[in-house]
Amino acid sequence: MRQGLLLIVPRSLRQHAVSTSVTVASTALACGLVMAVFALNKQTFDAFTGGPAGFDAVLGARGSQLQLVLNAVFHLETSPGNIPWTLYQEVKKDAQVELAIPYAVGDNYQGFRIVGTEAEIFSKFRYQEDRTFAFAPGGRAFDPTKREAVLGSFAAQATGLRLGDYFHPYHGLTFDESKKHSERYLVVGILEPTNSPSDRAIWIPIEGIFRMEGHVIRGTGTEYMAEAGKPIPDEAKEVSAVLIKFKDPALGFTFAQKINRQGTLATLAWPIDLVMADLFNKLGWVVRILELVAYLVVLVAAGSILASLYNTMNERRREFAILRALGARRSTVSAAIVSEAAAIALLGSILGFAVYAVILAGAAHVIRAQTGVVLVPLQYHSVLWAAPLGMIALGAFAGLLPAWKAYRTDVATGLQPSS
Repeated sequence: MRQGLLLIVPRSLRQHAVSTSVTVASTALACGLVMAVFALNKQTFDAFTGGPAGFDAVLGARGSQLQLVLNAVFHLETSPGNIPWTLYQEVKKDAQVELAIPYAVGDNYQGFRIVGTEAEIFSKFRYQEDRTFAFAPGGRAFDPTKREAVLGSFAAQATGLRLGDYFHPYHGLTFDESKKHSERYLVVGILEPTNSPSDRAIWIPIEGIFRMEGHVIRGTGTEYMAEAGKPIPDEAKEVSAVLIKFKDPALGFTFAQKINRQGTLATLAWPIDLVMADLFNKLGWVVRILELVAYLVVLVAAGSILASLYNTMNERRREFAILRALGARRSTVSAAIVSEAAAIALLGSILGFAVYAVILAGAAHVIRAQTGVVLVPLQYHSVLWAAPLGMIALGAFAGLLPAWKAYRTDVATGLQPSS
């Protein structure tokens, strides 16, 4: 008899196809939303705070460490200011420093940040612990003495620039066609994808930033404008930030004490992951709200299952009475209702993976376009099994009230003609 009752579930789902479809859809949305919220939170936190960066600290102007990291590492935010070139040279020569890469910013092309730096970034710098930049076929590093540029993979894709193309930089970090510089830069290299913020950058010689039309440098505290054919004194130069790799990462503590506690000229952001973790901690309330919304949607979905089944109980009274008359136990009939509720939740959970994939793919596209950080929609997270199982359990729980009503069905009353 119980095997026969199992046929009731799919038949009932087909008979009430419209209400079943709506309920399955709401369940899928709930399950997919829960999975997406938790997976997105985990992946973005790991990407911004736990990535295996190939450098240990960022040196920049006195001010916020967070602003400094967002500007220099993620190419977001405005620069907090500049520090003298002489300070960069001092840091580079320090016995504790393995590598120091200077950055100078202030220009863009179609919204993609132009970063003035040294050519050694393409040979010595590691954007991750064990990875250096690689050029797409035919590309090379820029010549520091020429107006040449290297593009990150996403910047090249979005702007349409290719090897051999020329472009004009635009002043400022926001694209404004009225602020075009007269200088032209030749694209000599395009980097292979790194799945990091570097994919959104356009790299040029740092000397090019100093000599860009209309740029004034103030390394000495007074304004200096470069003149064609004349060398720029080191004292006049300045940089926006310096990416630092220590010979021993623990040395960052000593450096931070010296610069942040004892000095007044600059700020050392170290360790970078803790700086970004602090940002996520401050924004934790946003994540909590999103989680609360997801939970509320789950409750609404469970309510939909309950309402969908409960509203069909009156029209199915005769069906249950016949089953009882044929020997089915009360517990067996009510179990069929709970099974039906769980089946709806199961179908919704399966469809929820499609909802999850759509949400995560859309979020990944936006995050990559805005930050260069790449999310992995198929990356494992415990919520990918916990949410569906929880949804099925909650669905079965929602079926208890309709099951109780079916349990109380009186055989004699149920078999009476409805008219």
